Amino acid sequence: MRIVVCRVEDIAVLERFMPSHSVDGSHGARFARQEAGDSSYLIPWLDGLPVGHAEVRWTGCEAPEVRAVQPGCPELNGLFVWPASLRSRGIGTALVRAAEEQALARGTGLMGLGVGDDNPTAARLYARLGYRPTVSYVDRWAYLDVDGVRQECADPCVFLVKDLSSGPLDVKPA
Repeated sequence: MRIVVCRVEDIAVLERFMPSHSVDGSHGARFARQEAGDSSYLIPWLDGLPVGHAEVRWTGCEAPEVRAVQPGCPELNGLFVWPASLRSRGIGTALVRAAEEQALARGTGLMGLGVGDDNPTAARLYARLGYRPTVSYVDRWAYLDVDGVRQECADPCVFLVKDLSSGPLDVKPA
């Protein structure tokens, strides 16, 4: 597997293998933020196919609760592994590590990410990788449903932060 920063020619491939219907989270929107310098859109490739994505938002989390407690902390957003049969095989961990390496290369000593209260599997992964809870917040997002109607969502989450300057990025044993 290799993880690379998204290129313009990757967008069509991503849409074919991992179609996105989210208003705020489409591949094109993530790529546009990357092109504007606001993020890095990371794509893992396995056997020539994209098998997930993650976006490092250098501008940080948009939730005011998080900005008040963690101003300037970049956010790892939209971590996704697809198909589901590839989950729990190290791809998510590799994406987190790649994001952390990018942050360190930029001179950033912190990385943050949100995890939904209803996602204990991801919470365990992030805890194992050294992320610690800092603040609860409501993640607000939207998507277009199959009829093209914008659906507003609000998910209770916890924002987790890792101090990257405290040592190597090795994963702790499970």
